[in-house]
Amino acid sequence: MRVSEAHQLKDGSHKKASDPDFGKTVKDLPRSVLLLLKNPTFIFLCLAGATEATLIAGMSTFGPKFLESQFSLSASEAATFFGYLVVPAGGGGTFLGGFLVNKFKLRCSGIIKLCLLCTVSSLLAIFIFFIHCPNMPMAGVTQMYEGSALPGGHLNLTATCNADCHCLQETYSPVCGSDDIMYYSPCHAGCKRVSKNLRNGKKVYQECSCIEKNLLSSPGDAEAGKCTSSCARRPLLLFFMFVVILFTSPPRHSAVSTGCVSDRQRSFALGIQWIVVRTLGGIPGPIAFGSMIDKSCLLWQDQCGEQGSCYVYQNSAMSRYTLIAGLVYKVLGTIFFIVACLLYKPPPTESAPGSSGASENGNCDLQEHKPSLSAEEHI
Repeated sequence: MRVSEAHQLKDGSHKKASDPDFGKTVKDLPRSVLLLLKNPTFIFLCLAGATEATLIAGMSTFGPKFLESQFSLSASEAATFFGYLVVPAGGGGTFLGGFLVNKFKLRCSGIIKLCLLCTVSSLLAIFIFFIHCPNMPMAGVTQMYEGSALPGGHLNLTATCNADCHCLQETYSPVCGSDDIMYYSPCHAGCKRVSKNLRNGKKVYQECSCIEKNLLSSPGDAEAGKCTSSCARRPLLLFFMFVVILFTSPPRHSAVSTGCVSDRQRSFALGIQWIVVRTLGGIPGPIAFGSMIDKSCLLWQDQCGEQGSCYVYQNSAMSRYTLIAGLVYKVLGTIFFIVACLLYKPPPTESAPGSSGASENGNCDLQEHKPSLSAEEHI
């Protein structure tokens, strides 16, 4: 028979949920909510699950943007790359959590400790965001057209080589010059014509006055798309991102399935917990991460004088702000799991599953009780 692992309240009000008729009418709804609010373990597990959901929601929304900026990928390549990373990590983490719970027969306190261990592991792995890949040089954004460094926050997309082109800033179509420098558009690179032949499936723009060929004074050419990044830190960064997602999934799912409430309240408690997780985690997560990442933007979209989306991020600042946001929520999650583990009060006598004895779920002792025999009867 199932053994109750519900948190024990000091006033004994948790025993009300053991009533066979409890929860059958709407009148029991306020009492059920009150019992959940008086359960500190349940409250802190809800908050811990919300912090994990915030991190998952933020990374799911801006993870592709992070890879796109760090590794100089297109939006479609970054989204596909992130899918290859997050699907096995998220699914594997969920499977790993269930496997460990089943393998070691963990009960409520053991599951909370497992969640705490996973949260601490991902907290340590998130420091990988100290590492970042350098920005690819971009004319007029990160460096001047003459090759000198451009002061931060000062855009200068117009130079003598493209002044006669009258380029529009509303048209963002990055190209990679033969000098391994990116340009805002073929127009900003001073390109005059498009080659009929494709190179690697991409358009090639020729006679670009802002691009000089190596050892030649004639204009160079440019290829549509961003320049390819050769960041040597990519495998290390991807591995630890995988670890963060892997160890974030078990606490997120295990925290909503722990049996710290009575059996008759589990369905209702699960619904309340998911409402808290979605409201406090799923909704503000992308907003919080988005506001932090926007601080690292170097080039904003200009839509008729109004600021649009971000085109180019500063990789070092992006990694720093992502680290700050991740640390805040990971530290909060760790604190919530620690408090839930310390406040959890198991039943006074935890008998093994299947053993006899009365429990809070109304399980009766079916063994036959025989009176003790006197010494004469033994003889």
